[in-house]
Amino acid sequence: MTIGGSSPDGRPDRLSMDESVGEMVSKLTTDLGQLTRQELALAKAELQAEAKKAGKGAGMLGGAAVAGWMVALFLSLTVMWALDEAMDLIWAALIVAALWGVAAAVLATSGRKQLQQVDPKPDQTVESLKEDARWLKTRKS
Repeated sequence: MTIGGSSPDGRPDRLSMDESVGEMVSKLTTDLGQLTRQELALAKAELQAEAKKAGKGAGMLGGAAVAGWMVALFLSLTVMWALDEAMDLIWAALIVAALWGVAAAVLATSGRKQLQQVDPKPDQTVESLKEDARWLKTRKS
């Protein structure tokens, strides 16, 4: 009985009497298990890196929100009191609110852009799985 492949001298490899089909299946099962564990480890590493980037972006948005809130509060009061000298307090408050609306839009756009750079697809794992599938096809034929 011949097995795919050939020996160094060019003759086809032969199944040795000592190696049974059961042993070959056992080796194949072990190899596939190890391959699966390696692929899962690669996917996990890739996803952790992407999650770290997402966490960074979310943290920046959270920090911007807190800082923006404090600045908005104190600066708004200061500007409103300053504008109250030149106009009615109601108009001063509307002007300050419009300025903070623009600031909020800029922060939201920056944070959204940061989060859009996150790629949740584990590209290396997908490519590696494709290579494994090609390898298995060549082993079958």
